[in-house]
Amino acid sequence: MTGEVIPGRDSVPDHGAAGGGMAGLVAAIGSIAAVGLGFSITLPLLALTLEDRGISSTWIGLNTAFWGLASLGITPFVSRLATRFGTGQTLMLSILVLAACLPVFYFAPFWLWFPLRLVAGAALTITFVLSEFWISSAAPPERRGIIMGIYVSVLSAGFALGPVILSLTGTRGLMPFITGALVLSLGILPVLAGLKVAPKLGHRPSGSFARFLVLAPIATGAALLFGVVESGAFALLPIYGQRVGHDRDTVILLGIAATIGNILLQMPMGLLSDRVDRRKLLLCIACFGLAGTAVLPLVSTDFWPFMVTLGIWGGAVSSLYTVGLAHLGSRFTGEDLAAANAAYIFCYSLGALVGPASIGVAMDAVDPHGFEIALGVFFCAYILLAITRIHRAAAT
Repeated sequence: MTGEVIPGRDSVPDHGAAGGGMAGLVAAIGSIAAVGLGFSITLPLLALTLEDRGISSTWIGLNTAFWGLASLGITPFVSRLATRFGTGQTLMLSILVLAACLPVFYFAPFWLWFPLRLVAGAALTITFVLSEFWISSAAPPERRGIIMGIYVSVLSAGFALGPVILSLTGTRGLMPFITGALVLSLGILPVLAGLKVAPKLGHRPSGSFARFLVLAPIATGAALLFGVVESGAFALLPIYGQRVGHDRDTVILLGIAATIGNILLQMPMGLLSDRVDRRKLLLCIACFGLAGTAVLPLVSTDFWPFMVTLGIWGGAVSSLYTVGLAHLGSRFTGEDLAAANAAYIFCYSLGALVGPASIGVAMDAVDPHGFEIALGVFFCAYILLAITRIHRAAAT
């Protein structure tokens, strides 16, 4: 498994039966859709609650960073937990823990929010690792890309609906916390329905966790780059919008443009990845992302051109995650796939930690277009990595 594989023409066996085929896909995607919806309620709710309690922005940011720290800490152990307790059982337990934590936040003093974030962050990470492993296991190789596209589109739609639900429940009092916990708990139902077809792990992976970080660097590099873009660029997008001249009410809409593009483009990009070499497609996406960072300063002061550019650019760049997952699924099976998925989430989480700080520093150094400069540096680094790996594979 050390050589690159051309998607659609690889020799990896069809392991869809190991994940339950269509029944497994419905169970895994249905579960993560509910969790994604619940989590999109949770994120803004926790930040707004702390602000209402008079906690400073610095402390809110530090507390929020514990999601990422928990993810980095738990990922090396996820495949071991699934091997010991079962994939479906571990997935259900992680959803229950995540749901149970949410009402506790409401009653807890601020110092307790730090260990709570660690526990909830670890549970969330396990949920994503095992759901994506299940989807990869159940997906037929010839349709893996489009299935990953469906998964990411459904997840993105859930993230978009969360704030809508929050606007109905309000952001104060216990009610939104209970609502979020109930929505998260719904993720258990699809897992229960598909428990008999959940993929089983009977042995340890063929290598250490660190080995899986570098076995498919084009895939794990894509996860890291997407983590930078999603958590860094999209999080700081409202600030960038204000600095180029848009008012506070307008900049809130900028993220909606990127979300719509994300929902609309994932399935077409996934379908395309089933027909071409996914390594080269990831390279093309990164090149498009780099070109987009050059275009953004030219359109950023005009609202509608900025919105359209963000929709196309954001949707295309988000397909790094979709295509990277599909590429990963074509490289590994069974225990190795579970470990590789954990490594993939680890790299995404690392990017999510590095991105906001790097882009924020760049924006302060070169105001406001350090935003694009920092993104351009990350895209260039990934492009260099992809070209090197593709050239090396062609030479062997």
